Amino acid sequence: MPPDLSRISGPSQPTSWRWIINTNKGKTSTMRDLNYQLKQLCKRNRDGSFQTQAGRARLLNLIANQLHELGYRHMSLHSLKPKHIEALVRKWLDEGKSPGRIKNCMSCLRWWAQKINRASVIARSNRHYGIPDRTYVTNNSKAVIVDDESLANIRDDYIRMSIELQRAFGLRREESIKFIPRYADLGDRIRLKPSWTKGGRPREIPLLTKEQREVLDRAHQLAGNGSLIPANKKYVSQLHLYDKQVRKVGLSKLHGLRHAYAQKRYLELTGWPSPAVGGPTAAELGPTQRKLDREARLTVSAELGHAREVITVVYLGR
Repeated sequence: MPPDLSRISGPSQPTSWRWIINTNKGKTSTMRDLNYQLKQLCKRNRDGSFQTQAGRARLLNLIANQLHELGYRHMSLHSLKPKHIEALVRKWLDEGKSPGRIKNCMSCLRWWAQKINRASVIARSNRHYGIPDRTYVTNNSKAVIVDDESLANIRDDYIRMSIELQRAFGLRREESIKFIPRYADLGDRIRLKPSWTKGGRPREIPLLTKEQREVLDRAHQLAGNGSLIPANKKYVSQLHLYDKQVRKVGLSKLHGLRHAYAQKRYLELTGWPSPAVGGPTAAELGPTQRKLDREARLTVSAELGHAREVITVVYLGR
């Protein structure tokens, strides 16, 4: 029996709610206008990688809910004001949210403000709101090693190849799944498309070893002219299969392969191990070593797809 549309039409319905018919279940559910408009804004603006887009959509939905809880009950997409930003930051600080979490939320707010041409409602610096600097855990290695025996337990050829690429080049999971060998292989280096990367930043990574070349050659043989997503699948389904296969063989935290890559490159560039794996700390380095340390960190940061040297503390320690 079709739903009774009379209950959702007419001027008597509140303007702060959007009514949505779920015809599959024959039920009517509601969504606040701001949540709905932010969802549509995200759909119209596909900035960054799939993971970046999904994370942004989740945070903006959470922010809309928090604004409602703070008493801003009739907001729309274009009604964002400085008072809303200040109220949110006070809430986050009072709740003891980590600086990293707050800064991620602020990035989403700035994205929202930019898309509606109201960037000026948010101060340029997070310090304006009293948000503390992000602190990084140092000298604690999070590297993960996946040996050939463990890798052989991955039954799907495409997933196994993606993990090999993560191990050989320090790629993110999404980059390794969307990887197109024919496009990426430049002989002495690989290049990554903006649509593969976090933040939509293209980058190149040097091809320096025989092992890297062998991995890349095998990727060519498997993918041909395509990517490491089989022709009959989409990225999302391949991502789900990746997670399923990894869990099934007992592997976890494969982002740690990037940590292992960073530590290996640092050793190659400096000649000594990073502090995260027992190497000398910054205080123990001489002037010449400090200069080499900084140059190596900038190189590692660029190869990992980061814009700042400070982020290498997460991978290498300090």
